[in-house]
Amino acid sequence: MKYTLPVFIAFLIACGSPAPEEKLPEAFGPTPNEQQLAWHDLEFYWFIHFGPNTFTNKEWGHGDEPADAFNPTALDCHQWARIAKQSGAKGIILTAKHHDGFCLWPSEYSQHTVRESKWKDGKGDVVKELSEACKANGLLFGIYLSPWDRNHPEYGTPGYNDVYVNTMKEVVNKYGPLFEFWWDGANGEGPNGKKQEYDFGRFESTMREIAPRTVVFSDIGPDIRWVGNERGIAGATNWNLLDTAGFSRGHGAPATDTLNKGNVNGKNWIPAECDVSIRPGWFYHAEEDDKVKSGETLFDLYLKSVGRGSALLLNIPPDRRGLIHENDSAALMAFKQYRDESFDSNLFSGAKVSYTGSKGAVVEKVLEPGQFLLPETGKPVTVALRESQKINTIVLKEHIALGQRVARFSVVLKNGDESSTVVAATTIGRKRILTFPATDVSSIELIIDEAKVAPVLSGVEAYLIDEKLVEKN
Repeated sequence: MKYTLPVFIAFLIACGSPAPEEKLPEAFGPTPNEQQLAWHDLEFYWFIHFGPNTFTNKEWGHGDEPADAFNPTALDCHQWARIAKQSGAKGIILTAKHHDGFCLWPSEYSQHTVRESKWKDGKGDVVKELSEACKANGLLFGIYLSPWDRNHPEYGTPGYNDVYVNTMKEVVNKYGPLFEFWWDGANGEGPNGKKQEYDFGRFESTMREIAPRTVVFSDIGPDIRWVGNERGIAGATNWNLLDTAGFSRGHGAPATDTLNKGNVNGKNWIPAECDVSIRPGWFYHAEEDDKVKSGETLFDLYLKSVGRGSALLLNIPPDRRGLIHENDSAALMAFKQYRDESFDSNLFSGAKVSYTGSKGAVVEKVLEPGQFLLPETGKPVTVALRESQKINTIVLKEHIALGQRVARFSVVLKNGDESSTVVAATTIGRKRILTFPATDVSSIELIIDEAKVAPVLSGVEAYLIDEKLVEKN
C-alpha cells in the first residue's frame, strides 16, 4: 500500500506515533485481542435486571411463578435507551433469562416465557424491543442468559445442555450482533431437585462459532472476568491477567481476592468488569426508591473501577411500569455531569515533557493527545506547566495493546522550590485515576519504579475536580 508523504505523516500523528528517535517495543506477555481492546474503551455501560422478580418483589425467583406475574403496564425500551445514552453509557446488557427460567422473548425452547403471559396478549418480546431501541440510540446490546433454570423440566439432565446451547443460538441469531454475553456462575437445583453439570466447554466453543466478535464474561472469562465483588470496586492493584488452569466457573473459580487483583504473571488477558447496582437490590423494589446511589457515590465507583483499569457495569432496574424510575434517572444525570465537568479541561495539555528514553537519549516534547512516552524505568518523566496550577487528579494510561507492563510508580508534585508531595500506586493498565487533596503544582515527576519490561505510556493528564468528589485512590 502506497501513501503520499503528507498522508503518511498525518497517519502517524493520528495513531499517536512516538518521536522519530523512539521506536515502540515488541508486545510483551498476554495482550488483548481486537474485541477486548474495543471493550476496554467502553468504560461504562448498563446492566438491566427485569422479569417476574420485578413484580413478585424477589431477587431470586423460584421458577414456579406464574407467567402472568410479568405484566408491565407501560414498558418503553426506548425510554431505557434514551436515558442510558444521556448518562454516557455505551451499551446495555439485559437479563434475558434469570435463574427463574422466565424468558423475556418467546423462546422455542421454553414454555415459561412472555408468550405465556398476558402482557401484550402473549405477543410481546422485550429482548427484541430493547435490541431495536439500542440500535436506534447508537448503543451496543448484550445479553445475560443464566445457565441455572429453576423452571425447565430438563434442567439437571444431560438434555438441558442441548437446550441451553439452542437457546444461546436462538438469541444470538435473533437479536445479535451482541457486544457482550454474560454467564452467571450460579448452579442450584431445578424443578426436579437436581443440579446441572454444565458443559461450559461446549458453551464456549458454540459462542466462538456463532458470535466470534462477542466478548464473553464469567468468573474466568474467556474474555472478561468477574471482579470478585458486587460493589463495583476493582483492586488498587489490578492486573488484566489471569491464570485459569485448574479452575472452573462458579464454586470452582479463583479466590475473590485473585479475581479482584488478577495475576501479576497470568497466562491470559482477562480483564475485570465491575458489576454493581444503583440500588441495594438487582431487581426493582419500591421500598428502595429512596435508596438509589447518589451521583457522588456513582462517581466514586467510577474512580474505583474505570479509574483502576476496569469497566463499570451499572445495573439500572426498570420498575413495574417497565420504565426507569425518576430517582434513578436523576442520579444518573448527576453522575454524567460530574464526569463531564471533572474531565473537561486537561491542565497538562500543551505542557512540556522531558524524560530519558529507553535507549538513554533525552526526549523533549509538548504533551498532546495520543502521544506515546517511552521512559526508562527508575528515571523521572518531568511535566512542566507554563505557570503554577492547582490540581487534585492525575490520569495515567498504558498502551495496553503491547501488554500491561507497569507494576509500581510514584508521582512527585512540585511547586517551584517549595516542599513536594509524593503520590504512589501500583498498576496502571488502560487508565489509572489518582486523586489527592488539591495541591499547587508547577511541575511533576512521574517515576516508573518497577516494570516488567520497558514501559509504554499513552497518556499523562491532570485535572482539578470538585473537592467533594475527591479521595485518595
